[in-house]
Amino acid sequence: MSLPPEKASELKQLIHQQLSKMDVHGRIREILAETIREELAPDQQHLSTEDLIKALRRRGIIDDVMKELNFVTDNVDQELPSSPKQPICFDRQSTLKKTNIDPTRRYLYLQVLGGKAFLEHLQEPEPLPGQVCSTFTLCLHYRNQRFRSKPVPCACEPDFHDGFLLEVHRESLGDGTRMADSTTMLSISDPIHMVLIKTDIFGETTLVASYFLEWRSVLGSENGVTSLTVELMGVGTESKVSVGILNIKLEMYPPLNQTLSQEVVNTQLALERQKTAEKERLFLVYAKQWWREYLQIRPSHNSRLVKIFAQDENGINRPVCSYVKPLRAGRLLDTPRQAARFVNVLGYERAPVIGGGGKQEQWCTLLAFLCRNKGDCEDHANLLCSLLLGYGLEAFVCVGTKAKGVPHAWVMTCGTDGTITFWESLTGHRYIHKPANPDEPPLAEQPKPLYPYRTVGCVFNHQMFLGNCQPSDAVETCVFDLNDESKWKPMSEEAIKSVCAPGATTSLPPFPPLCASTIDASVTSNEIEMQLRLLVSEHRKDLGLTTVWEDQLSYLLSPALASYEFERTTSISAGNEEFQDAIRRAVPDGHTFKGFPIHFVYRNARRAFATCLRSPFCEEIICCRGDQVRLAVRVRVFTYPESACAVWIMFACKYRSVL
Repeated sequence: MSLPPEKASELKQLIHQQLSKMDVHGRIREILAETIREELAPDQQHLSTEDLIKALRRRGIIDDVMKELNFVTDNVDQELPSSPKQPICFDRQSTLKKTNIDPTRRYLYLQVLGGKAFLEHLQEPEPLPGQVCSTFTLCLHYRNQRFRSKPVPCACEPDFHDGFLLEVHRESLGDGTRMADSTTMLSISDPIHMVLIKTDIFGETTLVASYFLEWRSVLGSENGVTSLTVELMGVGTESKVSVGILNIKLEMYPPLNQTLSQEVVNTQLALERQKTAEKERLFLVYAKQWWREYLQIRPSHNSRLVKIFAQDENGINRPVCSYVKPLRAGRLLDTPRQAARFVNVLGYERAPVIGGGGKQEQWCTLLAFLCRNKGDCEDHANLLCSLLLGYGLEAFVCVGTKAKGVPHAWVMTCGTDGTITFWESLTGHRYIHKPANPDEPPLAEQPKPLYPYRTVGCVFNHQMFLGNCQPSDAVETCVFDLNDESKWKPMSEEAIKSVCAPGATTSLPPFPPLCASTIDASVTSNEIEMQLRLLVSEHRKDLGLTTVWEDQLSYLLSPALASYEFERTTSISAGNEEFQDAIRRAVPDGHTFKGFPIHFVYRNARRAFATCLRSPFCEEIICCRGDQVRLAVRVRVFTYPESACAVWIMFACKYRSVL
């Protein structure tokens, strides 16, 4: 890139001033004299430029100069809306160095200046250079923008030093094109959602804290700059226990021409809290009245799973309808069935409980679920229902039980022709519901249900909540005509809208957009495959067996893995004939072929190998004995949004049959 002559001379002048300020010329003269004294042999007459540069580098002069020189990059590529933004870089004086700033917009610059009092990590040793250690990652969401900090080693005082540039006034959200003033921004009630994730040395993630930051105090602070100390509380049963403190600095950019008085800001926030509390109180009064009416229909309704409120990760009771909103995946997912597959490959984990006892209830906010990349069945069902609503389907979350009375949540869609389809969010399976008629004669053949669900207590989405008031709550006899109030008792849609509609101060903030995967599928597939080859070879060596790999046979397994994933996504089987034909050609007469495919949603090769060995079919292949044994393994990683992965592994062997 060439500079115009006037810019080049200006740049030279700036560099010259900086070098003079550091007295670099004097230091170079000293080092030159010293180098000639120490290193120039009597028979040598000159030092080369290379020798001098080596001497300067050795004494740190070049490093000092480079540290002092800061270069500004003007043309930064625009971030894609579906990718998590990298922290914007600022220097110590908060001068913008590398941004994609629109000078006509208003931004909030949030700096995280370190953490302290993370007492759980008080005994954590200092990580050695290159050593793998547990890390903290801070994830942020604000008005359709997502950010992720650099991972920092877990410690009592974690070294968070990141800056995030948040656009406050967004045209895409219907805001005007003119620069927002303080009064306009005071009316924007969206908080900044911060989620702290811990990743251990095996790649397992844990939700540490979830916090909603009220940022508008900066509007009433001098110069539009303020510092905050944020105390993060634990999640679930530990939501009353502090896990640590973050030091945060907020700064408006461009600087505010006119700041509001702190009293005005405090009054606005107090009024919002008062309004929120009143709406929540009115909804609670209405919900109690609805529940009393529901119980009067039939006393046995008291034992049905009618879930009106659910606790989030911070232990706050929220109406269940606020956990579901139509969610569009942009170009990251193409079909409802692909969306079901994506939700299915997110990990399943029940909310952790300290000690024994029943299940700990915890319905996570969407950001916490996506950042942790795993959650309970309710989290999966809420996300799948939101995605199906985004695709224009009439979708509901069903709350009921599976076999043995285990509470469960799944998704239901109602077709325009009356077809009821159940979607199991943990497996991606779909089931058509055909109700049995309890009035039929005993010998009449009834449809046998294939789904695992036993009872259903209620169904809901972002606008409706309906309690099941049919004589039996058994799913197989239920009629899902939701407009029939003799079968389904509805809640007032106005009451639900008052606390769950977008923009309602009581509801959860708008859902974060999904992010594209950052995983390179080919590279990850190769890495896992190489690790598995090593593990198989070591395992066979321990058994006194040699290992011979056949690359061609490994390659032939690829179509089968692609076919398995295609079938999971579309419910259509394809390509099996070609795979079988290729295998028949690759296995000579008198030889036997055995193959074992298996599916995982994590990328830990050692853990996957241990699981495979527990299968007698797989162990038979890995520990195969015989004449001319040739082994093969193929790994295929299929990536989905949020860096979720479907990992297919196939072990195979061929050998001469010896009778």
